[in-house]
Amino acid sequence: MIEDELTLFDKSINEFGNKFKNTLSDVPCHMVGPRDAYKDSIKALSEKLSVKLKEEERMVEMYMEYQNLVCRQNKLIQEKKDNLLKLIAEVKSKKQELEDLKEEYSRKKETISTANKANEERLKKLQKSAHLYKDRLGLEIRKIHGDKLQFIFTGIDPKHPESPFMFSLRLNEAREYEVSDSAPHLERLAEFQENVRKTNNFSAFLANVRKAFTAMVYN
Repeated sequence: MIEDELTLFDKSINEFGNKFKNTLSDVPCHMVGPRDAYKDSIKALSEKLSVKLKEEERMVEMYMEYQNLVCRQNKLIQEKKDNLLKLIAEVKSKKQELEDLKEEYSRKKETISTANKANEERLKKLQKSAHLYKDRLGLEIRKIHGDKLQFIFTGIDPKHPESPFMFSLRLNEAREYEVSDSAPHLERLAEFQENVRKTNNFSAFLANVRKAFTAMVYN
């Protein structure tokens, strides 16, 4: 746009010069000098103005480049700021998740500890009662591998009083009785297990198991 204005300006100067030249074509010789000086001054002014306009045009271009650079830098700064805020939010979220996991682990650890203590107490009570069962039922209780108790009955077979009749018992994670490894094998062992879970009557459970072993011998 500036070049167009400059071209129009040059055209106007030239038209003005031509008209002025035609008008003064018959002027006396003593007017020729001032006329030529005027034309030279107009030409010099035009060239100076042209240089000035080009300098201003270059300044405008530099300003626009600077503005574009500033815009790009601002955009990069905003993107970095957004990424930083997103990272901070993710860190806070992960930190909260970690705190939640710690709390959950602490609760589970406390629950497991409580359950283990309860199981230990129940096993201790069973072991303390071992001498009573041994005297009345010919029963010996041993602690074996896997946190199990082994129950060994004797005096069941009249022909072989010392012959052992046994089964194993433990408390599972749900704190329920879990009976296994009967020798000789009892078909009703699962039934006895279900009954003691429902009634929690352990003495009746032991009596029923002994009766089942005794019935096996006499049958």
